[in-house]
Amino acid sequence: MKTNLLNINKIFTDRIFRIPDYQRGYAWTNKQLKDFWNDLRQLEDGKNHYVGVLTLEDVSESVYSTWHDDLWIIESKSFSPYYIVDGQQRLTTSILLLQAILEVNKENKKLNYSTPDEIKKRFIFDSKDDGISRSYIFGYEKDNPSYEFLKTKIFNEKSDLENLEQDTIYTQNLFNSKNFFIERLNKLSFDEIEDVFKKITQHFLFNIYSMSDDIDVYITFETMNNRGKQLSILELLKNRLIFLSTKLKCDTSDSNKLRHSINEAWKSVYHFLGKNKEHVLDDDTFLLNHFFYYFGDKVLSNEEERFGYHHRNLRGLYQSYLLENLFTIRNLGVVVDDGNGIEKPLNLNVDLNVIYKYVQSIKSSVQTWFDILNPRLSNFSTEEIRILEKIYRLERQAENEMFLILVMVFYEKVSKAEDRIRLLTYIENMLFFSTLVEYRWRLEWDTDDFLRLSIKLSSGEFDKDQVLNGLHSMWIETLADKDLMSGIIKNFNTYSRGFYGWDGIRYFLYEYEDYLRKGSKTKREKLDWNSFQEENDFDHISVEHIYPQTARRQCWASKYSHYNQKQRAQLKNSLGNLVPLSKPKNSSLSNKCFEEKKSRKNDTVGFAYGCYSENEIALEKDWTAIQILERGIKMAQFFQKRWNIKFENDEQLLKFLGIGFVIDKEGLSKGDYRDITRKLTRKK
Repeated sequence: MKTNLLNINKIFTDRIFRIPDYQRGYAWTNKQLKDFWNDLRQLEDGKNHYVGVLTLEDVSESVYSTWHDDLWIIESKSFSPYYIVDGQQRLTTSILLLQAILEVNKENKKLNYSTPDEIKKRFIFDSKDDGISRSYIFGYEKDNPSYEFLKTKIFNEKSDLENLEQDTIYTQNLFNSKNFFIERLNKLSFDEIEDVFKKITQHFLFNIYSMSDDIDVYITFETMNNRGKQLSILELLKNRLIFLSTKLKCDTSDSNKLRHSINEAWKSVYHFLGKNKEHVLDDDTFLLNHFFYYFGDKVLSNEEERFGYHHRNLRGLYQSYLLENLFTIRNLGVVVDDGNGIEKPLNLNVDLNVIYKYVQSIKSSVQTWFDILNPRLSNFSTEEIRILEKIYRLERQAENEMFLILVMVFYEKVSKAEDRIRLLTYIENMLFFSTLVEYRWRLEWDTDDFLRLSIKLSSGEFDKDQVLNGLHSMWIETLADKDLMSGIIKNFNTYSRGFYGWDGIRYFLYEYEDYLRKGSKTKREKLDWNSFQEENDFDHISVEHIYPQTARRQCWASKYSHYNQKQRAQLKNSLGNLVPLSKPKNSSLSNKCFEEKKSRKNDTVGFAYGCYSENEIALEKDWTAIQILERGIKMAQFFQKRWNIKFENDEQLLKFLGIGFVIDKEGLSKGDYRDITRKLTRKK
């Protein structure tokens, strides 16, 4: 290899650059951009900054002869074409910054004695005889969806293909990066912008390596690109499959078709993963789920005893299987050195058809993956969408990702909405239930059961009915456990913050709110899950203690003075004392008296103006321990009905709430416990 230290002024002298198809797209996000920008802004005048390595590969004549838009600049102006093997992210970022500088320079002033047209000609594109043809100095190969996006959305050029849908995670990163720089440049004076231009073109230095012909470019890419922002397994896999396509013993036309299929598949993958810009999907999570859908029976049937089904082992397992065991040069039957100087073929039946079939499965599955994770953007039935959204609200609280594999496999295999709804209902019930019990409490299922069913369904060992019956059996056996409710009660009694410390409290309150909404006249949604699921900041709350945590005011002290400190804490954190807020408010407001909390003049934050749960509370004249108990009983009844989890009797229901002492303290009639679950009344 030859090495030189050059700035981009010199790097772009008589060269054009293309990012090859085996490369990942532009992956930098704000974290890397901030570091890049800070390095540039903090660079002292006259000093140089070492950016990193730029590894280039000569493009052969047989390849560039097909680049019809670029032949004139290569042949007539003697520009040398190069593939970028390593350093793509840094060089792309430099070009994006230069484009941003051109866009904020609205008066077209010279920058360091160069006109905007001269800068464009050097770094962006050149035109043959000043005509409409363009040879882009820096860009992607045409198969890459970023090729058109870079021209039209970044360089603001016209294209005959511009109306094609080309958005991916990577194209969005390109767009965000340019806007990142435009936003910062707009805050600078022209002199400061000119200083930025000088530094990026003259004082950011790359270590240039030019690869010789005897080095395998695919292996080099895989090795070198684990620096900086680490490659995902999905990105490494694409490179590996393209590499194998060049080594197959088959017709050139088949090899080219396979390579094209790989590019098209990954184009679809990154399109769907980035399609919802508000919810960009993780590429390796998709690959993990598809892996167990496609290879699960082959892998875990042999290694179940060694690995178990525990999800902590899975990520390492799928990475090693794909890149170290299956898709390797040894498995193509290619003659290789076994490490002892002896060359022999090793064939594990990886051929053109095996790779092609796998690639097509990746391509078809990614839309299913997108749909189940973005149900409102899918064509699913209304009921499917409703339950899927419930599941995703529970996902983080339940800390269980294995159910996603089962949902993906089921949706790939089963098309009937009623079957899918049954599956989703079981999963929602089970995920909710897992928030009720501690990890040590025995359930009739664990996270690995989802994976086990997924693999049996994908392999054909189970059909849909066997999967649904399996889930049904696990659910019924759990509900039939006579010690079940006592375990749940024990867990809530050991929580230091009672129901307020329960992982599932927001989900439960949101479901109770939905129950009240359905019983209302308008049925209008008043509580938004996205704003409700987390505290907005340190001092703003979305789950309110009606009887406040800090109850120093006389209006509260007088009502609860006959309870000891422990009982007051239990009342504060009891289920009936918690309410979701449609408008998160400052924590200092929660200490107000009940009348002020309900509503105040010119105040739209009070319960009377909130969600249905708040409205229900605003109907109460006072808020004492009796109201907390009565509302808690009502919510416990909803709990039973909604998830079919039964209390043995009213005494157990009161133990569940943990505030049965209110009956004696307030002189209430125990009488017939059948009356307690209807309404408590004072002794006459």
